[in-house]
Amino acid sequence: MSGLTHVLDQGLGPAEVTSLLAVAGPHIDLVRLGWGSALVTANLADKLALYREQDVPVMVGGTLSELAWLHGRVDELRRWLQEHAIDRVEVSSGVVPIPTDEKHALIALLAQDFTVYAEVGEKDSDAILAPYRWVQLIREAFEAGAELVVCEGRATGTAGLYRADGEARTGLIDEIVHEIDQARLVFEAPRKDQQSWLINRFGSDVNLGNVPPAEVISLETLRLGLRADTLATFHARA
Repeated sequence: MSGLTHVLDQGLGPAEVTSLLAVAGPHIDLVRLGWGSALVTANLADKLALYREQDVPVMVGGTLSELAWLHGRVDELRRWLQEHAIDRVEVSSGVVPIPTDEKHALIALLAQDFTVYAEVGEKDSDAILAPYRWVQLIREAFEAGAELVVCEGRATGTAGLYRADGEARTGLIDEIVHEIDQARLVFEAPRKDQQSWLINRFGSDVNLGNVPPAEVISLETLRLGLRADTLATFHARA
């Protein structure tokens, strides 16, 4: 499978990482250290070494970039990332209302030294961002230097691309994919029903993010049609 599987590490310990990689390592393309969890995780260096040994890239979540911008400590964030040999960072404005032009400047600055994943979308499940605005912000993030754009869904799958009950905003997603090459997008999809819908809609190579560690194998079976939710899509009788 070429679809990216972006796993959310919410504070796994070294033993848990070892176990995860032992059974699911070949199916993990990227690990995000959720929120600001990296700053309070003991034995962080040991955990990062385990990911590195398996050639699994690690990034930090957008919360840290938002806080660094808010407190004028972006250079300190850059040094911290370099000290920990983390070469990827997410830039978002989901909680801290970073003005659009300043967010783009932050993307451009960090892109000088790191691979930047820009997040687009609202974390408030009641907030509605028009499809044309999603497309505009995604294009602008690429222009600023983002490698990929992460479409917001939250760790709960209840905002951004989804309604408060987790149902996909199908019209919104279809409009985004119509305008933007889906290979450059990561759709946050922590729930199986969301993963199944996206795979059935856009194929096994769709990039999916915020995948819980315990769901990596499950997701891979969905991508291959080895589970009822996607079996008919990939194994129709001749």
